[in-house]
Amino acid sequence: MSESFNIYCDESCHLPNDGQPLMVLGAVWCPVDKSREISVRLREIKEAHGLPPDFEVKWSKVSPAKQSFYRDYLDYFFDDDDLHFRAWVAHKTGLVHVDFGQSHDDWYYKMLFGLLEPLIRPDARFRIYLDKKDTRSARKVVKLHDVLCNNLYDFDRKILERVQVVESHAVEGLQLADLLLGAVSYVNRGLAGNAGKESLIARIRERTGYTLTRPTLLREPKFNMFVWRGRTVAPMA
Repeated sequence: MSESFNIYCDESCHLPNDGQPLMVLGAVWCPVDKSREISVRLREIKEAHGLPPDFEVKWSKVSPAKQSFYRDYLDYFFDDDDLHFRAWVAHKTGLVHVDFGQSHDDWYYKMLFGLLEPLIRPDARFRIYLDKKDTRSARKVVKLHDVLCNNLYDFDRKILERVQVVESHAVEGLQLADLLLGAVSYVNRGLAGNAGKESLIARIRERTGYTLTRPTLLREPKFNMFVWRGRTVAPMA
């Protein structure tokens, strides 16, 4: 029997006119048969810090007051060999979609495919879960499933079994993705001033050895990053 994996996807600033120069996509993945064990352990960490097990972890909530909790939550990710993360940082400045015969939505799906393609193997099965963001979410998952299956020649959907919108407050994998994605986004936008967030970023850098602003090797298994720039954007120094 082939292996099965859950992939939990989150996104930040994906709209074309939100005034943000970057879109950041992130995915946490783990074996399906380990997902319950992981969820239970993450909820136990919440309870150990005096939080209810249904407390929703979000990067926007990180503050110095809960710094020790978020550090333990983060360290669990690094200590569990079944958990992995990949981030895709896409520069939106200078995009000219008409030159490529595409809409912003077309570009968005290309970026999502870029995020997910290295994670997907033909000898395994995958279930993709996205955080419910807005009323377009249901239509988005249908389109994403079609795009991914067509690009992978998975026309009978034996590899990509499911693409589904879920509520992040009930899914620990999505909360973990939100936390890791938030850290990457914070660094790449050059933000500062929140001691709690900066402490977590320092911890990620310590555990990974990465700056969080540059791509990792494609096959980096634990904390993987790619930085995408359109041809009209100046290259990194």
